[in-house]
Amino acid sequence: MQHQKMLGLAEWVYFLSQVDIPVLKQTARNLSALRQNEKNLSARGVANVIRHDPMMTAKLLRHLQQQKHASQKHEVVEVDQALMMLGLDIFFKKVPADPLAETLLSGQMDALSCLLRVMHRSNRASTFAVDWAVRLNDMHHEEVRIAALLFDIAELLMWCFAPVDMLKIRAMQQQDKTLHSSEAQERVLGFALSRLQSELALKWALPRLLITLMDGECADQQRVRNVFLAINLARHSANGWTDEALPEDYIDIGELLHMQPEEVKVMIGAQE
Repeated sequence: MQHQKMLGLAEWVYFLSQVDIPVLKQTARNLSALRQNEKNLSARGVANVIRHDPMMTAKLLRHLQQQKHASQKHEVVEVDQALMMLGLDIFFKKVPADPLAETLLSGQMDALSCLLRVMHRSNRASTFAVDWAVRLNDMHHEEVRIAALLFDIAELLMWCFAPVDMLKIRAMQQQDKTLHSSEAQERVLGFALSRLQSELALKWALPRLLITLMDGECADQQRVRNVFLAINLARHSANGWTDEALPEDYIDIGELLHMQPEEVKVMIGAQE
């Protein structure tokens, strides 16, 4: 369904800070199956399910930040750590796997299809990011993976709660291939999704490290550059391996990893 018309960015930030974050039906099924098998239930198993769903990951981290004690100095970014801090019993009680995105978008298959594509893209970006972080000997590579996974959380939420507007934006870009995403979003929503993303991260009080890793202003830092290059590659390759932006991606990734562009293509499995 299309949520009631919002007046602007501030109202959307408020709404998305109060509403239950939806999750994928498959995530809910997998978590339910794990919970029913108490004998083999483990934080690692639950984390493996959560980390494939950006919205469930955001739901968990947002809840943890809301329950954060003033005495807690260490910021928790990784899913495994968040589950250990909460405990599995509390997690299942306080961070339920509902509502379902598929239910919210019932009867709107075009919007659901777009949501699932962004989900897939986010997972691809997180896979690229963690692989490169390991190659760069980043001891905390999971933080980089989470940043890439959550990079488009605002877009995912808007597909759930403003599908009509999001489809308008998509149609505009399909009609005009030169139209930048941010410009189309400004025309329809009145703001760019990148602004919504930044405002939500602050409103949810996400860990400062995570906010930095998703901040383009910090792109001179190796870890942040890793995240942004992974996002770019996932977006461009989603259009097919003939996308004209990919050659520049190969060059940029090569500079990050000290590789030649042709070596980058082999590494990521680019198909001619």
